[in-house]
Amino acid sequence: MRSRFFLTFFTLIIFVISSVTFLNAQTAENRPAAREVAVTFDDLPVISTRHDIESQKELTENLLSKIKENNVPAIGFVNEGKLYDENAYNAERATLLEKWLQNGLELGNHTFSHLSLNNTPLKEYEDDFIKGEATVGKLLTEHNMKLRYFRHPYLQTGKSLAVRDSFMNFLSERGYTVAPVTIDNSDWIFARAYDNAKDRKDSEMMKKIADAYIPYMESKFVYYEKQSVKLFGREIKQVLLVHANTINSEHFGKIVKMLKARGYKFISLQEALSDSAYKSPDTFIKAGGISWLHRWAITKGFKKEFFAGEPLTPEFVMKEAGVTEE
Repeated sequence: MRSRFFLTFFTLIIFVISSVTFLNAQTAENRPAAREVAVTFDDLPVISTRHDIESQKELTENLLSKIKENNVPAIGFVNEGKLYDENAYNAERATLLEKWLQNGLELGNHTFSHLSLNNTPLKEYEDDFIKGEATVGKLLTEHNMKLRYFRHPYLQTGKSLAVRDSFMNFLSERGYTVAPVTIDNSDWIFARAYDNAKDRKDSEMMKKIADAYIPYMESKFVYYEKQSVKLFGREIKQVLLVHANTINSEHFGKIVKMLKARGYKFISLQEALSDSAYKSPDTFIKAGGISWLHRWAITKGFKKEFFAGEPLTPEFVMKEAGVTEE
């Protein structure tokens, strides 16, 4: 009787171990030994409801301290129009960009005026692009660097292949590479909600928004990791888009902690773009600005079921931000 009991118990243990091993193998399937992500910040020097230079300095210093503390080789994309007070150039705001370079980080072009290529004539868009090189190009030269990356505002690349391809040729002639995005999200909605709460000194709402922000960002990573596997059979080197805003200046360290817990290593944009996935065809020309993972999927002919399940911004955050739809 006892021998039968031990045999049954032993069999049960073997079954449990085998099941756990199988589940772990399933979970690890298509996952790289170390996940990798390049972190990119848009709308430099800052995007905030507070326009005074002291608030913008504090935001920049807080954000950069968290980037450097965690050895994140980030790149910031600049709208040079933000260096002006109406038509007057504000040299003090340019020092905020200098701080990025002093911390060993890189800057890229995001146009002067944050225009959309979907609704701006090509020549006007190109002129605005060139206007957006003046200060950034000079600062990079002083640091023995040069402008080499461009990020489309709104991730909108033109509503016709002719416009898109013409602008791509324009970029190539000027030595630029497009900075794609694979981890897209609505951090800007969280940021606006957070700023609104901060402006009225509502610390309880600020905490509620911040507490929802990190789980939301993790859910976005889970979603795009799965999209990557569905599209390529593996997790690619990802490119994250976030903004130089207040919520990130105060909570980016928590995003880093979450990503490290998910097994991520932080890499440069150049390293991320070495992944062969970024050579995938992209013929997306519709109105929206969407992740490159979704552009590639649309180009390959995937149907709407492929895109199901993308996490949404919590309703209370949308309401606090005054945004009706993402």
